[in-house]
Amino acid sequence: MFYYTSEKNVQMVIALMKEHGIRRIITSPGTTNVTFVGSVQNDPYFELYSVMDERSAAYMACGLAAETGEPVALSCTGATASRNYFPALTEAYYRHLPVLAITSTQYTGRVGHNIAQVIDRSVQPRDTVKLSVDIPAIYNEEEEWNCNVKINAAITELVRNGGGPVHINLATTYSRDFSVKELPKVRVIKRYQPGEAFPKITGEKTAVYVGNHVKWNKELTEAVDLFCEKYNGIVLCDHTSNYKGKYAVQIGLVPESVFMNNELTKIRLLIHLGDVSATSLHIKADKIWRVAPDGNIIDTFKKLSAVFQVDELCFFKHYAAKGQNRESDTSFYEYYKKVISSEQKEREKIELPFSSLWLADKTLKQLPENCVLHLAILNSLETWNKYAVNKSIPVYSNTGGFGIDGVLSSVVGASFANPEKLYFCVIGDLAFFYDINCLGNKHIKNNLRIMLVNNGKGHTMRKSTLAGIFEDEADMYIAAEGHNGRKSKCLVKHIAEDLGFKYITASTKQEYLENLNTFIDPDIGEKSVIFEVFTDSRLENEAQAMMRKNSNSTLMNMAESAVRKVAGEAGYQKIKKFIKKRGGFS
Repeated sequence: MFYYTSEKNVQMVIALMKEHGIRRIITSPGTTNVTFVGSVQNDPYFELYSVMDERSAAYMACGLAAETGEPVALSCTGATASRNYFPALTEAYYRHLPVLAITSTQYTGRVGHNIAQVIDRSVQPRDTVKLSVDIPAIYNEEEEWNCNVKINAAITELVRNGGGPVHINLATTYSRDFSVKELPKVRVIKRYQPGEAFPKITGEKTAVYVGNHVKWNKELTEAVDLFCEKYNGIVLCDHTSNYKGKYAVQIGLVPESVFMNNELTKIRLLIHLGDVSATSLHIKADKIWRVAPDGNIIDTFKKLSAVFQVDELCFFKHYAAKGQNRESDTSFYEYYKKVISSEQKEREKIELPFSSLWLADKTLKQLPENCVLHLAILNSLETWNKYAVNKSIPVYSNTGGFGIDGVLSSVVGASFANPEKLYFCVIGDLAFFYDINCLGNKHIKNNLRIMLVNNGKGHTMRKSTLAGIFEDEADMYIAAEGHNGRKSKCLVKHIAEDLGFKYITASTKQEYLENLNTFIDPDIGEKSVIFEVFTDSRLENEAQAMMRKNSNSTLMNMAESAVRKVAGEAGYQKIKKFIKKRGGFS
């Protein structure tokens, strides 16, 4: 008795075809597609047809899809069999017919090595398929996740934007094991387009997670705020999210372990907006939806279940209207508000050394209203995201490619847009010197304020978990210490002044505070300003260690408060004595 193949990638394709309602399959004879065909022919769910000629099979699929209005799948073997699909797939492309061409293949690494019946299917003629994906054999969880996302993307593409043909190149290991009686449970990712019925939101504790986002308009902000009130929601964001509404929970102000370990903060539904986030976050959420006009399947947190190919405003207006009879509930936000308040109180108790964290603390709260702030990636972005910024200030960072090579050019270009507005930039020395040529541009006016934090190396590389095992040896090549004048006190000064900038500098807290007013002066002066701040990498590490310790202290204080509330003071003291013996409460 034969059942399903043991090949996990083939099982996943079959399971997702069933979940997405694809029943009809036209097969052509072969050996490379045996694990697929041998599995589906024993499943009564599928309606199979056998056609010897692949060219004819594909045209039959066109006719069947046009007649039924439903997707039809094709299956062929290796070698040139798939080439015969092209005429009919071209027909399907221009008629928007949902034909799913599943071409079985050997391991694609064999392409180009004179191995029989192995051809390159990595590129398809432009007008034959809307999407083509490779589905390799699955050997680990990462490959399983990747295949799941790609198969869902391919199948949902069949009916997206009017529909059309799609290609899955499915690898086989020629397994002879057909003993699997049940298909695995697979994650289904649905795609919703305008005009379709959207799923209901049930339960509590929703969160809107916003990556890098353009400046919000008032209408969208109000729609998200109303959504949060009706669905007990919060907006998880950082400076580059640019959300300035009522229910912001700045990720940098919340100890990360709160998101990871606290059942009180477990999110039932997470709605993902925006682009690449400046802040990494390990989120516990029951399910995740993504809202984006492009409708692309972007599975940042590996738990995506739905994509809404609609404008953000339409999405939140729709659900706000659906929830208009619900009572307002902001208890989830109030909880996070207490967490942030507690964390900020603890931070005020510590005296950080002269470091990027100290600079951010002393500077962000004093930036003039309605200016624009650009943050270089990695260390500058991470440290300045740990402190609040005025709601009138939009913040940007090159998180799209997440490279160091264009930070200065980006802020210079932005400054051209409005000469009457101040544009601030915070940048490390490696990124500064990488992009320094743009400072000679003749169009630069007097509205730039650049803070160069110079610790003489790439601090992010120096502090990374992997590089950390090398300790000081990491400075030689990994963190690139010793370039660009070795923290010269004169190099940037000469460059700045020769290019027409005002130059100020600081190497201590006192010097910094003495020059800060010049840097943040809301009045645009005669010249743009470069403020070079010399810091020490060891003090940077010390400051970050103090911040981590402080966050742990915040969690401990909140835990003690919760115990007192439940057990009372007498009960708390007994529990405290018990835990103290085991290294707990101090």
